[in-house]
Amino acid sequence: MQSGHPVVLVAALLALAASGPSRPIDGVPAPVDVPACPLDASPMDGWSDRAPPRRIFGNTYFVGTCGIASILVVGDAGAILIDGATDRAADAILANVRALGINPRQVKRLLNTHEHMDHAGGLAGLQRATGAPVLARAPAVATLRTGKPGHDDPQFGELAGFPAVADVRPLAEGAAVRLGNLVLQSHPTPGHAPGGTSWTWRSCEGRRCLDFAYIDSHSALTDGHFRFINHPAYVAAFERSLDTVARLPCDVLLTPHPVASNLLARLRGEAPLVDAGACRAFAAAARANLASRLADERKEPRR
Repeated sequence: MQSGHPVVLVAALLALAASGPSRPIDGVPAPVDVPACPLDASPMDGWSDRAPPRRIFGNTYFVGTCGIASILVVGDAGAILIDGATDRAADAILANVRALGINPRQVKRLLNTHEHMDHAGGLAGLQRATGAPVLARAPAVATLRTGKPGHDDPQFGELAGFPAVADVRPLAEGAAVRLGNLVLQSHPTPGHAPGGTSWTWRSCEGRRCLDFAYIDSHSALTDGHFRFINHPAYVAAFERSLDTVARLPCDVLLTPHPVASNLLARLRGEAPLVDAGACRAFAAAARANLASRLADERKEPRR
């Protein structure tokens, strides 16, 4: 998928704006008075704290918080936004979208990696502001529509609810989401959550194009009652997810928790943005984490 030059794409997008003034941009975010995220934050910090918006490459932007990613991909017929962070983060994400000169009403599709409050909590607020439907794999639909965690989630007993999303539309397994010249490919990657979904697309700057892979969380966490060893079909699906991740086109790895891919440091130029082996390394680390969890469960008394 040829995404084109960001200047042209944003100019076309702004020409379509339904209402309200917008500030044109020249391919880099307009200056905003947003403090940089702390360098020593833990994975549990900053989930609702606005991060400075950044163009990652081409038509792909980071518009999330210090602790949770939200990714905006801009095309000639509108924009697609992936992940809503927490309920309290929705306003921060919208402020970042506006800071890029984009009217939120030009966000035409909302996507999600998985149905937990730290990534789906802001979707209801984003939907009210944008009018865009949320597209999600079938296992996540009921949770997104009700805001209530599903009993089949390994973390069910520890999950908080979040605002229900009014317009959630099922996405066929392995379907692509198309909007004008944008094509974002979904990849079923259950494990961390039943509805886990990863996304790939291509962004270009002139003749240089990069394959983006926004890979869902794959930590094998449970609520203390769920045991993976008691759910062999779920483990098999988890392992297939890791096989999928390892073979995805992946020049630039993004993750729902930026710390999992050192993303904020990479955006600051402190580490390479491009690493063609990053998805394979991510999958290998997640596979080791799952194996460790299974080994620990085998040592525990049977329940």
